[in-house]
Amino acid sequence: MLDAVVVGAGPNGLTAAVELARRGLAVEIFEAAEAIGGGARTEELTLPGFRHDPCSAVHPLGVGSPAFRALPLARYGLEWLHPELPMAHPFPDGTAAVLARSVGETASSLGARDAGGYRRLLAPFLGHWDSIAPDILRTPWLGLPQDPVAWARFGMLAIQPLNWLARRFQDEKARGMLAGLAAHAIAPTSGLATSGIALLFALAGHEVGWPVPRGGSQAIADALGAHLADHGGVVHTDFEVRRLDELPPARAYVFDTSPTALARIAGLGSAYRSYRYGPSVFKLDYALDGPVPWTAPEARRAGTVHIGATRTEIDAALHAAVEGADPSVPFLITAQPSLIDPTRAPAGKHTFWAYGHVPHGWTGDATEVIERQLERFAPGFRDLVLARAVAGPPQLAARNANYVGGDTACGAFAGLQTVLRPKLARVPYATAHPAVFLCSSATPPGPGVHGMSGHHAARAVWRHLHQDI
Repeated sequence: MLDAVVVGAGPNGLTAAVELARRGLAVEIFEAAEAIGGGARTEELTLPGFRHDPCSAVHPLGVGSPAFRALPLARYGLEWLHPELPMAHPFPDGTAAVLARSVGETASSLGARDAGGYRRLLAPFLGHWDSIAPDILRTPWLGLPQDPVAWARFGMLAIQPLNWLARRFQDEKARGMLAGLAAHAIAPTSGLATSGIALLFALAGHEVGWPVPRGGSQAIADALGAHLADHGGVVHTDFEVRRLDELPPARAYVFDTSPTALARIAGLGSAYRSYRYGPSVFKLDYALDGPVPWTAPEARRAGTVHIGATRTEIDAALHAAVEGADPSVPFLITAQPSLIDPTRAPAGKHTFWAYGHVPHGWTGDATEVIERQLERFAPGFRDLVLARAVAGPPQLAARNANYVGGDTACGAFAGLQTVLRPKLARVPYATAHPAVFLCSSATPPGPGVHGMSGHHAARAVWRHLHQDI
């Protein structure tokens, strides 16, 4: 009998499997797709030689993950590449706010009236990533924080809606940049804890950067898979699990799936009937004949570029996605990994990654409105397009079963579900079945390629198995 079977080989499933295998347990993974990775994949989606990331591309929480940092992933080929600027947020007048590694450079880009306010906002947390990141990326009510003072100060700010935090600033550059950071949650900036998302990404930019993995996001999954193999773990791909009894006997089953899929497979009935899925994204991957011709010079040096003219415009786009309206002026998150990674495209060519927010399960085509927004900040962009790969909510859900209705966060970031994922429980990784556990991003700390949900689930599994000895 195996000690643990993991269903799903996304970053969390792989992390859980690695941590259990490193403890000497017999572990096997069963993955429905033909390759491991889940949201951390790399494929030639457009033309030969152009390597795209179908989902995640830039990884501030990956390079800063306490789970990943504890593993020797560099030994297995994972190399982080840092752009000159982690992120730029251009504005229609050709200027830009930037998230730089330097707090001073970032503050200066926001203008004289808001530079001091930005410095004061970040000052209490700078230099404390190694202690504060484990506190932020955990289940708040399980265990004690490593740095209680910093954690409490961060929490008091983090729980606020971004709209409240934005009142600290006078001009649109600071407000717009913070709104763009918060928008990674795919929730209106009036939502609970959206300030926490903005602060986390800003702090990560200064402390650990916003890098890309050389060769693409697949490198993260491949490094975890190779590490697992070295500890005797086995991976089965192209194996879709429909029922628990299709799996080999094991002392524990760990699911890197959506909660509703877990309930269906494990026979847990309506255990997660109140769990809600959120808006989706409309994703475009481009093969380009040259670099994106941004009007703002700073955007040409940044690995990630956020596109939204004002905080109000960004918030309107998020509200439209949540309320089921067609996108008209979308907020865009874009990435240009080939600026720093020559393995992504043929010489002189580039790959480009962009998405805007759309309603859950939306079946429309947002290509035109997205490219209109790109042209607004990079005139001549369309002239460089050699090929594009288009993925709306149906395509995203078909490629990754965890993205229910195209929800790449595996659950809405709204209301109490912001912190109580997947439902109110003392141990959110445990289920009504004593041998079944959940480790996907539907559990704390939530979405992102950081492996922390898998890390915490592995600890819960270890405690369960240890009690059984």
